[in-house]
Amino acid sequence: MRATLSRLSIVLFFCTSILVHAATNPSWTTPIAPFRIADNLYYVGSQDLASYLVVTSQGNILINANLVTSPPQIRASVEKLGFRWQDIRVLLNSQAHGDHMAGAAEVVRETHAKNMVMDGDVSVVETGARTDFLSPSPNIPIYTPVHVDRVLHDGDTVSLGDVTLTAHKTAGHTRGCTTWTMRSHLPGEPAGTIRNIVIVGGVGFWSEFHFVATPSHPVSYPGIVQDFQHTFVVLRALPCDVFLGAHGGYFDMLTKLKHYPQDGSRVFIDPAGYKDFVADAQQTFEQALRKQQAAALR
Repeated sequence: MRATLSRLSIVLFFCTSILVHAATNPSWTTPIAPFRIADNLYYVGSQDLASYLVVTSQGNILINANLVTSPPQIRASVEKLGFRWQDIRVLLNSQAHGDHMAGAAEVVRETHAKNMVMDGDVSVVETGARTDFLSPSPNIPIYTPVHVDRVLHDGDTVSLGDVTLTAHKTAGHTRGCTTWTMRSHLPGEPAGTIRNIVIVGGVGFWSEFHFVATPSHPVSYPGIVQDFQHTFVVLRALPCDVFLGAHGGYFDMLTKLKHYPQDGSRVFIDPAGYKDFVADAQQTFEQALRKQQAAALR
């Protein structure tokens, strides 16, 4: 199913969305009824800040704790689905920005889940965003630091019970931005049909991101351009049937949910939309890079 909105407009929106404080972005805090995506994968986030519950035979995995105010909403969704909050054994994340990580300390305190973070984002998480490459910045709110129990590296897997997720380092948006993949069966599909699921970590940037050094400022961090370029190589190569992301807007979730009562989880099968999203994100980055390179020559 193709998204009805332009993928480029979605990417451009999320290039600037973090500049809007949560208090003025109600989609970040407005609850939405949780729903099932695959046999062992559920959505438990808000209208736009995505959180995912992965259910296994040995306890559960939560992807993204979101805002500092988000854990009660996420917990309510988990329990509405009939699962126990205390059964969360592992906490994963998409990136170290506060809209995905600020609630982590509370989740860990309440569930004692093991906090696993991609290298590149570890110091940011353990300092509450104070070592983010854009900090100090009003667009990078600080949050309660949380200990990292396991440092992940590109290609590492996280296994619990009968489920395995793979961590793909898709850096640039943050140094350790992570795209998660897993394989699962979707309810209603023939037995034995297994789908490739991709949860995109982030591809956006805004005016504070500097890709080219000038006399007035250095690059945001050494290698940021190469990181973004590598990210698009990685994302283009991932097999994707079910397209998900750290924000519902990445995969046009609210529009797809309109068809969920009739079509069920199949509404999230969108390989064409995934390809469009990645292509438009890459084009947006390349245009910004060329613009900064041209400005540096003036």
